[in-house]
Amino acid sequence: MAEKVAALSVSVAAGDLTLALRGRLDATGAGVVWEPALEALEGASGALIVDASGVEYCDMAGVGLLVELEARQRRRSAPFSLRGASPEVTALRALVPAELFEPAVAVDPRASWPEQVGRVAVAVRDDVVGLVGFVGALTMELCAMLRWPRRLRFSETLLTIERAGADALPIVAMIGFLIGLILAFQSAIPLKRFGAEIFVANLVGLSLLRELGPFVTAIIMAGRSGSAFAAEIGTMKVNEEINALETMGLDPMRFLVLPKVVAATLVLPMLTLFFEICGLIGGGVVMLQLGFPPIAYLNQLLFSLEIGDFLGGLFKALVFGVLVAGIGCQRGLETGTGASAVGESTTRSVVSGIVLIAVFDAGLSVLFFSVGV
Repeated sequence: MAEKVAALSVSVAAGDLTLALRGRLDATGAGVVWEPALEALEGASGALIVDASGVEYCDMAGVGLLVELEARQRRRSAPFSLRGASPEVTALRALVPAELFEPAVAVDPRASWPEQVGRVAVAVRDDVVGLVGFVGALTMELCAMLRWPRRLRFSETLLTIERAGADALPIVAMIGFLIGLILAFQSAIPLKRFGAEIFVANLVGLSLLRELGPFVTAIIMAGRSGSAFAAEIGTMKVNEEINALETMGLDPMRFLVLPKVVAATLVLPMLTLFFEICGLIGGGVVMLQLGFPPIAYLNQLLFSLEIGDFLGGLFKALVFGVLVAGIGCQRGLETGTGASAVGESTTRSVVSGIVLIAVFDAGLSVLFFSVGV
């Protein structure tokens, strides 16, 4: 026996529109009467009366039709009434309030400059509070690791060293060689006027060991490894894997963050040393083109450089390693929800990492100058 299909009859009395529904208001029946009901409502200006006394069956598809009719009446500020509905239809209708289908109120995106300043201030405050909390938790984990070394996941740490260190050697070598080459060429131009091309070695050596070596290497790691840390942890946060770890009693700080921070702290000084060697080789190529033998270039480097220059650069690299890994992991743990959340946290990790590197580099430079290093 074929199922009865819904039917619709329209009548107008004293300016009020009456829609009488009959049959089955399921997915098929509601689809049959949906467009005719909306077309009839378009020409009405008064109240809408929906007579559901002839409805034999109604599911959520039929309720959707009723809600749409009521929502349209509300938008035009006209009365709506439902008559003759069975208790089942009334109960289903009560589950879906028509207010949910109201159009969203447009919000003016423009804000006054005091409001914009306030929003930025609140965001900076929340960021600083989150960063301080993260530093405290990380410090506790590092102290616990020093007391109980077995807390560190050595296999994960070695894997991170390989990915962030060994795999980064080609890009570090290329940029280091080019930086040394550029420094030597650019400094040779003004020094040539005074016949002091030999002092190109002094400039290249001091710049690489004290400043550019750790600084540029840290920026490379922030863009290459810090962003990878944020993306990895951020993806786990979006997929609720972080919550799963906490449910199993595993601390994300120890399980995910600590191996990455330890690996980056160990790797960045070694990458910095490799960067400086490649940069010095690049400067030596330029000195060779200027007519100076390699032994003269080497002697000038040994004469101009001190052990403090070398150790100061490595100390900076050690600090930058903690910064890059820490800020990458922290941004990953702060990842929100949605398709763009991982991309946002990755971008924030790179930007925040570079800013912190510059700030700490300036502070360390002032400190070294004050103590005479």
